[in-house]
Amino acid sequence: MEDQSLKPIRCKAAVCRASGKPLTVEEIVVDPPKDYEIRIRIICTSLCHTDVTLWRVKEDPAKPSLFPRILGHEAYGVVESVGRYVQGFGAGDAVVPTFLGQCDSCSSCASDWTNQCTAVPLTMGPGMRRDGTTRFWDSQGAPLNDMIAVSSFSQYTVVDVNQVVKVDPAVPPKLACLLSCGGGTGVGAAWRLAKVQPGSSVAVFGLGSVGLAVVQGAKMCGASKIIGVDLNPDKEEVGKSFGVTDFVNPSQLGEKSVSEVINAMTDGGAEYCFECIGISSVMTEAVRSTKSGKGKTIILGLEQDGQPLCLPSFEFLFGKCVMGSLFGGIKPKTDIPILAKKCMNKELELEKLVTHEVDLQEINTAFDLLLQGKSLRCIIWMDK
Repeated sequence: MEDQSLKPIRCKAAVCRASGKPLTVEEIVVDPPKDYEIRIRIICTSLCHTDVTLWRVKEDPAKPSLFPRILGHEAYGVVESVGRYVQGFGAGDAVVPTFLGQCDSCSSCASDWTNQCTAVPLTMGPGMRRDGTTRFWDSQGAPLNDMIAVSSFSQYTVVDVNQVVKVDPAVPPKLACLLSCGGGTGVGAAWRLAKVQPGSSVAVFGLGSVGLAVVQGAKMCGASKIIGVDLNPDKEEVGKSFGVTDFVNPSQLGEKSVSEVINAMTDGGAEYCFECIGISSVMTEAVRSTKSGKGKTIILGLEQDGQPLCLPSFEFLFGKCVMGSLFGGIKPKTDIPILAKKCMNKELELEKLVTHEVDLQEINTAFDLLLQGKSLRCIIWMDK
């Protein structure tokens, strides 16, 4: 049983009541944390493309409705209260919630080969991961679904202890927020997953916030050539401010393919290619842009239309490798504090990803900015 001294909290949250419809800021009720859970006061959150994907998701008539639900998963906050059996956390701790957990006791968390906890595994939900129930209710007492067991578009949320990372309170809230998903994913893909080597060549397909974080990770690892690939000409200047050394715009290559151009620039292909868009044809081009014998392609983008990745077998016979990336291969509780320290000593400059800031009442503006391509990361302050 949970601690009966803890009470439900009334607060504001941005509620998504139907697929693709504007969010409504409403008063809701957030339950106390149950066993192994932490209730967090969210200080700030930000909008990620995954939020947009799940905001737009089409309902399956054969399954229970996902809506209404509270989106959001990239955030920074302070512990308000803890449930029974929670160790190592107390009220007032600075924390970030993460969609991926780390228990440090299962064989997966104890290993070096995966960051996917098997004790309390990732589920797309809705529902908390240990009991499948919600902690959110609207003002009429009707249940509200969560999103990947985080739901940070609320002034208070409840998250499993496996999904909460303590951070140094000296880390600026905006910076800590970015590390809980997009920044951690991009840097981690270069640093932890691909293990980019000093002096190597890298190509990053898509210079959105995750792609630019990959650029920062590759620069941190000592890559000597970092090629940014994007259809938006404005991304050339942006990319170079993050560490891009060369820029390729696929619309300006005439009859040549991107892979032909990258192969010519890198003496046979880049050693590491990162696909950060989520388009099958771009994934294919990324593989073709890697060096035979040692090239790695890391897929960070979720294919937008569900199309398969199709490649001739000879691409692999020549020693190329394709890797999938979940949260950039980082272990949240182990690696986020390390990345925070690297940001504080300026090895990483992820704060440049923040292009806009709004308050909770303006959350739909954050969606508009991202959909119009005007924003990298928009910070949403919960109680400005």
